[in-house]
Amino acid sequence: MSGPQCCSNPPSLNPSGGGGHVNKVGGVDSYFSGSSHSKLALLMLSDVFGYEAPNLRKLADKVAAAGYYVVVPDLLDGEPFNYQNSNRPLPVWLKDHGPDKGSEATKPIIEALKSKGVSVIAAVGFCWGAKVVVELVKSKLIQTAVLMHPSFVSLDDIKAVDIPIAILGAEIDQYSPPELVKQFEQVLAAKAGVASFVKIFPKISHGWAVRYNAEDAEAVKVAEEAHRDMLDWLAKHHK
Repeated sequence: MSGPQCCSNPPSLNPSGGGGHVNKVGGVDSYFSGSSHSKLALLMLSDVFGYEAPNLRKLADKVAAAGYYVVVPDLLDGEPFNYQNSNRPLPVWLKDHGPDKGSEATKPIIEALKSKGVSVIAAVGFCWGAKVVVELVKSKLIQTAVLMHPSFVSLDDIKAVDIPIAILGAEIDQYSPPELVKQFEQVLAAKAGVASFVKIFPKISHGWAVRYNAEDAEAVKVAEEAHRDMLDWLAKHHK
């Protein structure tokens, strides 16, 4: 995943951004938005640029407004990928921040949410975070999944999916090219009793759902289309 698509247009991080607040859950710093009394929790798992990305927090607030208790954990231990750090190119950085490590860090968060009375947990993952979501699916820790421009997700991962899942891909994406996303769709379509929704956005590049330019009206429009698809899927299956 060490290419220009993944690491272009990194966000300007803003730790204090958003309408929610930061606190610890399961030993992990996390951004919270929405009512803690909601029985519906949604984990939003970031890309390699981390949980402080303004567009990600803005989306968390939007989802929270729809009635969900949204948790955006810092699964990168305060060390998001820095495109400017030539000493730690992405393959080196990933050795310390693999999705498997992210998955393990998420498990105590889920346990903590359940202990607070949350009855249903869904997860949405972006790029790197999508692989973490798939690992949570395989561990049977969540009830609904959404993958946005996923990275590292394999056909074998999708074969193991047994819960409702939506996959939103980009036409221009070397990490999950349309050919692979279509294979995901075929595998899911053959699974009796497993609801799925797969969509490839035309003329769009990897990362569009959270790394869009807020000043670019067309980019915002397409990102918001993906957000609506996500919210529609959650409303249908995350109850």
